[in-house]
Amino acid sequence: MTDAPPSATDVLIVGAGIAGASLAAALAPWRRVLLAEAEDAPGYHATGRSAAFWHESYGGVGVQPLTHASFEALNNPPPEFSDHGFLSPRGALTLGQRSEAAAVDAFAAEFAAQGVDVERMSGAPVARMIPGLRPEWSEAAYEAACRDIDVGGLHAAYLRAAKRAGATLVTRAPLRRARRVAGGWDVELGGGRVRATLIVNAAGAWADEVAAACGVAPVGIQPYRRTVMQVRLGVPVPADLPLVIHVGGEFYFKGQSEGRVWLTPHDETPTAPHDAAPEELDVALAIDRMQSVVDWPVVAVERKWAGLRSFAPDRIPVFGADRYERAFIWCAGQGGFGIQTSPAIAALLAAELGAPPPGGAIGRVDPTPFTPSRFA
Repeated sequence: MTDAPPSATDVLIVGAGIAGASLAAALAPWRRVLLAEAEDAPGYHATGRSAAFWHESYGGVGVQPLTHASFEALNNPPPEFSDHGFLSPRGALTLGQRSEAAAVDAFAAEFAAQGVDVERMSGAPVARMIPGLRPEWSEAAYEAACRDIDVGGLHAAYLRAAKRAGATLVTRAPLRRARRVAGGWDVELGGGRVRATLIVNAAGAWADEVAAACGVAPVGIQPYRRTVMQVRLGVPVPADLPLVIHVGGEFYFKGQSEGRVWLTPHDETPTAPHDAAPEELDVALAIDRMQSVVDWPVVAVERKWAGLRSFAPDRIPVFGADRYERAFIWCAGQGGFGIQTSPAIAALLAAELGAPPPGGAIGRVDPTPFTPSRFA
């Protein structure tokens, strides 16, 4: 259920996925917030299709500070936000063949230097963690701290917190165009109009389109299709199988329930923003890649879906005021790690927009590398 839109607001957040919802929750106690979603319900696209996990090395060293800083808020949120955490144990293995030992060494060394708890493994210890592993896949780096994220629960908690703090959520309300006026923006939103002091672009795959509709130059947010499926196996693979990611980026899979895994070919197909759907070639490719690693027969593909992961040109999240239009705020380019970094990004950006500075690990993150001005 959504509220009727007000005629004016301090901050209009465009997009009610994890980026927009988390920012609304962080900012609404301090500013009037209108959260506008183009679809019938928030979280329809990337957020609702995520196979999310908290994996500190995922996204690279540029993203790692945001991921690290977000852990406590996801694992042990304040009681006024949630009476439970959103993480559950998983563990992760970054896996390679014998010929890829040097790549696994480099991966482990790079993240150990960042303070990530990563253990280099080889041979029998790796095989014990992945039943049916083919012998040539002997090299791995293990991160015990990897967790699954309850994406639906987290997204719903952000929306509840935003509403309790006075934010308004409207759906079926795409931003069609916005015109700069004295003191802010005159916005055509769905079938109505609203005045806003600031616009926050949290539109995911549509971020550059929203910028263009506001007369703001795009920063180059590119959506990529990612395919995921649930397969039923002919062997009793355990539900707590670690997340297994190829060091070369050609697959990942993880246990879902006994004898079932979630699997992706780690595809990144450039595309225009749209309602993504899986393609059969990518499904077949994922199964072929998995079966080159393990001797698991696939009985059935029970579910398959696709989502859009959107990246800036340097594959680092973009948040902060536009270089030339300071009343237009970017919150985009989170790629496949927007959920695991959402507490940090929301708190840091909210502080720029009127909320108090965050404390703890989030407060120690320097937001400078993530500003849109880097694309000048």
